[in-house]
Amino acid sequence: MMIESWNPPLLHDYSKLSRLQSNRDCSNDEVLLMMEELELPMIDLNGLKSGDEKEVIRCENAIAKASSEWGFFQVVNHGVSLELLRKMRNEQMKLFKAPFEMKATCGLLNNSYRWGNSTATCPKQFNWSEAFHIPLTKISEAASYGEFTTLREVMVEYATSMQDLAKSLASVLVRKLDHKDSEIGEICNENSCFLRLNHYPSCQISQEIFGLVPHTDSDFLTILHQDEVGGLQLMKDSKWVAVKPNQNALIVNIGDLFQAWSNDVYKSVEHKVMANGKKERFSIAYFLCPSYDSIIGSCKERSIYKKFTFGEYRYQIQQDVKLIGHKVGLSRFLQ
Repeated sequence: MMIESWNPPLLHDYSKLSRLQSNRDCSNDEVLLMMEELELPMIDLNGLKSGDEKEVIRCENAIAKASSEWGFFQVVNHGVSLELLRKMRNEQMKLFKAPFEMKATCGLLNNSYRWGNSTATCPKQFNWSEAFHIPLTKISEAASYGEFTTLREVMVEYATSMQDLAKSLASVLVRKLDHKDSEIGEICNENSCFLRLNHYPSCQISQEIFGLVPHTDSDFLTILHQDEVGGLQLMKDSKWVAVKPNQNALIVNIGDLFQAWSNDVYKSVEHKVMANGKKERFSIAYFLCPSYDSIIGSCKERSIYKKFTFGEYRYQIQQDVKLIGHKVGLSRFLQ
């Protein structure tokens, strides 16, 4: 099968892992099940700007409820212009259509390009995708854009808009737990947050391959802009459900740090992306992260989790992936 010159050597890497599978217990049977498709809770954020106090409270309650019951929700009238989202998508597509060798060797976007999964030891740990994972502190560096000069201005504006939206949503979630401290907003700024540009090439060898393996996010919250292709699935009521795509809405999901901080009131939910046999998929994720030395404690007494720094949490994740092939996460930090 011919792979376009702009796509990474995913087939080569996946085939190599497949040849090793017979020697490992690494079956991927769970992806064979038919998935129910659901729409995430939809929240109109115009309610937060309403002069009607009851409408503000209703909107805030909807955000908190979805964060507790689903760990995911989608938002409209979010303050990020649809024109900016369109521009960002166009720039992202141009970037990923660059030759693979250019993406992999030319130091684009602070040398942040990755594909597949370098730590995978079998097919079920493999990501059929490529991505640029860029610290916000680096996106204004003109030298790292090479020939993609128009991407820089759009991405700077996009990151600023996402940062504002993420802090607004985090503030709501903090207030709904009757916590007045603005600490989360203070420790999560442009010095510690990230953007990730994702591309999931079509995968004609199988539709049972992960575009992104099952995981929870390790941040406070994530904001995702995806296209119309679909493929995102999340764990709901102990089963996988497919998320119906809505490219005019943004998806928000709770990360591990907010679950720990809220003492399990808000849920960091496992999710994954499935590869598509006919269509490629694009998405952009913004991650609201603190600095590595930030201490994550509970907003309530009798915390379920021990206090830990974000750096300690990330290190434990890396060690687990290295030793056992997957993330363990918050259960490592139970009291």
